[in-house]
Amino acid sequence: MSTPIAEYALLGDTEGAALVSRHGAVDWLCLPRFDSPACFAAVLGTDDHGRWFLGPVDEATATRAYRENSFVLDTVHETATGRVRVTDLMPFGDGRADLVRIVEGLEGEVPMLHEWVVRTGYGKVLPWVSRTEDCDGVTVIRAIAGPDMLVLRGDRLPEPTDHHHRDEFTVRAGERYEFAMTWVPSWCEVPGALDVPSRVDDTVRRFDDWAARHTHEGPYRDAVTRSLLVLRLLTDELRGGIVAAPTTSLPEDVGGERNWDYRYCWLRDASLTLEALLACGYVDETRLWRDWLVRAVAGDPADLQIMYAVDGSRELPERTLDHLPGYEGSRPVRVGNAAVDQRQSDVLGEVMIALDEARRLGVSESHESWAVQKALVDDLADHWDQSDNGLWEIRGEPQHFTHSRVMVWAAFDRAVRAVEEDGHEGDVERWRALRDRVHTEVLEKGFDTERGTFVQHYGTREVDAALLLIPTVGFLPADDERVLGTVRAVEEDLLRDGFVLRYRTESGVDGLSGDENPFLACSFWLAGAYARCGRVDDAHTLMDRLLGIRNDLGLLSEEYDPSTDRLVGNFPQAFSHLALVHAAIAIAEADAQAGRR
Repeated sequence: MSTPIAEYALLGDTEGAALVSRHGAVDWLCLPRFDSPACFAAVLGTDDHGRWFLGPVDEATATRAYRENSFVLDTVHETATGRVRVTDLMPFGDGRADLVRIVEGLEGEVPMLHEWVVRTGYGKVLPWVSRTEDCDGVTVIRAIAGPDMLVLRGDRLPEPTDHHHRDEFTVRAGERYEFAMTWVPSWCEVPGALDVPSRVDDTVRRFDDWAARHTHEGPYRDAVTRSLLVLRLLTDELRGGIVAAPTTSLPEDVGGERNWDYRYCWLRDASLTLEALLACGYVDETRLWRDWLVRAVAGDPADLQIMYAVDGSRELPERTLDHLPGYEGSRPVRVGNAAVDQRQSDVLGEVMIALDEARRLGVSESHESWAVQKALVDDLADHWDQSDNGLWEIRGEPQHFTHSRVMVWAAFDRAVRAVEEDGHEGDVERWRALRDRVHTEVLEKGFDTERGTFVQHYGTREVDAALLLIPTVGFLPADDERVLGTVRAVEEDLLRDGFVLRYRTESGVDGLSGDENPFLACSFWLAGAYARCGRVDDAHTLMDRLLGIRNDLGLLSEEYDPSTDRLVGNFPQAFSHLALVHAAIAIAEADAQAGRR
């Protein structure tokens, strides 16, 4: 059986990320970038596909916590003979790609197993592993294959055998052992050692300082803080891209085919992330992402993609990794994402909303940034009425999705505002006319008058959780009867054991086999909808239920299976965490309006 997803902790340095299990196995690691091929891929296969294990030989109980507001992880293992603490981190802010592990004896003595199995190319490539010396003449173990070199250094490094390092040793109270792994290009010199104590302290301080800046003072502050930190960690500090998740192919339906690669930068997800950050006082981060956006979408507006690689690259061909058996047999395992070629008409609306919010908070447009927005809106004006694949990236027939049309309205609305309120140049008369035309069309074709609800797409009676976002973008007020009717319809059709599905898969709209579990962002959307329409007690009840399914470190995956009480899907998921932040803000505003604190 695979390790439950909730048993993993996230480590990262804002360029790459790792998952480490409660019992000490680093089962997923991509270096030097989020979207690099993994060198540890056991989470999608077996130990032979690469992992780094450091934990007790004997049965142990483990408790863990992040240090302060960082992603420095302390895990205390207690056995029948003693206690040890393992500290794991990826040092932040030094321009290197390292993973550090520290073992400290706390009480008695604990036999430990240390096993380092590197397999590059997502667990497929067997590297050449040998002892060598670094640039300072210190003995290290090196694994090298193709463009990748992984260097292991530490206080105990016996001769590697059978292409990996394995060691058993006993840690006694007061003893300390340091181990560190570094990725460098294979043609480079083996680098020197880190000053581990200073890197630990500096990493904690940097994250703690960043967390202290956020301005949310309402309920659920601790949950908001951790979610904001997840969003920060998934924002590439060097390049500016914001990835949707650090993993690929963790299944939405265990054993099924709904396994996708989320290690890329969706313009929608990134825009929503920025809105969450802006709402909590993080303005400077907007400039970094905006500059990334300008570089990524440069060129013909007709070539706009819905997602890009971390560095803004466009080529993300989807392929399957047939050598990996998948998480609990969930196949295929995919890298790349074919949705890159889809038309998703909602995306530009999200981008325009985020950049409009930034302008409201004093982020001035550069000549290039407004020119890009203007060109994209002009192109949308020529093609807005085409069918699309929608927010959920359906792989069935394109439709006229109501949510997509609402976001088309939002794109024109924010473009008009930029001209009328901010003084930018643009074809405001055409944009204003199209904005009004789209609004009228949605009310006529996207609304079921008999049932009193908006519908998933024109010509259906199905509903979609994305319809809960209609008032959040200003299309209609939250207390409009059509919005309230939509909330009721979502409750009637999409609630499963108190959590919200994206849509009914049995409708066949997505063109995929199998089912899926409730999508956590949708449940947070419903909590926010409750708050905005005055059902504040219901909002708190649902929010408390959602926070209760986070793992012990405050992390959320993409979906949740209430029948087995387990997190499923890619982990941790930016969409879930940004939706948590938005829901907490909506509830805080509703509490204030109701005179509650």
